Amino acid sequence: MDGQLGHNVEKSAAPTLIEEFKELGAPNALLREPNAIHETTTLKVSSIKAGGMMSLAIDNLGALWMWGYCPQPSSTEKEEEFSLVRSSSPLPVWDFHGHTVVKVACGNEHVVACVSPGENFHLGDLLCYSWGNNSHGQLGLGDRKPRARPQMISTFEEDSPWDIYEIACGAFHTAILTNKKSYGHAIESRCWTFGLGENGQLGHGTVTSVSRPEPVSGLPHETFLISLDCGLFHTSVVSAFGDVWSWGMEKGFGLFPGANDSGGDALTPKRLRCGETPDGLFPVPVQVACGAAHTVLVADDGRKLWAWGRGRSGVLGRGQIADSFVPAPLTWPQSEANSDKEVERRNFESKASLHPSGGMSVETAVDLSDRSRLPPEKLGRLMERYAAVLHFSVFRKPLDKRSLPQSLRDSEVFDVRQELENMMAAADGGELARLQVFYEGMLSAVKEKIMKRRIKEAVEEYILAHSPGRKP
Repeated sequence: MDGQLGHNVEKSAAPTLIEEFKELGAPNALLREPNAIHETTTLKVSSIKAGGMMSLAIDNLGALWMWGYCPQPSSTEKEEEFSLVRSSSPLPVWDFHGHTVVKVACGNEHVVACVSPGENFHLGDLLCYSWGNNSHGQLGLGDRKPRARPQMISTFEEDSPWDIYEIACGAFHTAILTNKKSYGHAIESRCWTFGLGENGQLGHGTVTSVSRPEPVSGLPHETFLISLDCGLFHTSVVSAFGDVWSWGMEKGFGLFPGANDSGGDALTPKRLRCGETPDGLFPVPVQVACGAAHTVLVADDGRKLWAWGRGRSGVLGRGQIADSFVPAPLTWPQSEANSDKEVERRNFESKASLHPSGGMSVETAVDLSDRSRLPPEKLGRLMERYAAVLHFSVFRKPLDKRSLPQSLRDSEVFDVRQELENMMAAADGGELARLQVFYEGMLSAVKEKIMKRRIKEAVEEYILAHSPGRKP
């Protein structure tokens, strides 16, 4: 009806190819003369999002495309005004030309995007832009005026102490995950929310709407939050350790009866427990996703799913349409590797490899000059913990035996140089960014100046040796 399908039909009961996007080239190609002869490079879609009345895509060049009922500027005699314009074909967002769009999210009538300051994306230094309807302050710009074009959220500008790594939008609110830029001994992440708050979906302990980002104070400061999403009027986050929190509208929106004393909406984060583990933690969590009135969690390193909330149309995947106010496993193909004992073992290993705060505690640091004083079995356990923390810092999930290089599993011989090359070659931008964060955090923890200089020189020498002509 509003063009969000990307082709000129009102409804489609089956998946239909968006031919218009298939024919598009790079955004700057659209600026050329119409009669000019040139080759068009077919774009690839690297990320997609869908909101209430619009669809969005990020291509492999980092450009953002929109179609459906989209916020667009409309010119009048006096000034440029905000309006929602229907488009059944993908249109580029020209405001980000010359920059790289890394993440995007959208609500009913607003959009939030994480964009690089320059042309290329460098190691997580993202800026956050928002535009569209702003009737509840969901743009985070300090007012309730709509924006026809993207505007930077000042809370997360370049000199902010926070790095953004995840964004999500509800119908009329926005949630953002950030990591502190200072490199201490533990990872410190925050969840920020703004916009409509009348159902508690902001998690601030009130039903007040806010127009600037505010941290959700009910979450532990030391934990590392790996995923978040928003439903229409609720918000959910997941920690690396297996905790799941939700807040917002109660009945059928991802929460459970009696979420607070009045039995109504949850105004602060409430922890949901996993019924399959003794401590209620979800083993090896991966991602949380929210529908309008239900929530789905992927955990056990992708082997199991849990769902809760409104069950209409069978969206909970349990073979029935009943609502569920506690996380319940989905009907999912089982194998021997998915047995309860295997899940319990992996959950135990993931907890053993991480400090409860989600970061690395000072007590796990080992002075390698004293390694000769440690019994071999204790040194082995300490090295396992160090490897687990390093792996988690880069890949955001605990080290599992299946994550070990094949050469090490087959021969028990580990070629550090070769495996580091392989890892860096296969890593995406986000993993490389977290690898640098871990490296800089390691350097900040070394107090002895000469040793710090030697570590830095060794790493720089390695990079130069394997990157001819490139300066670190």
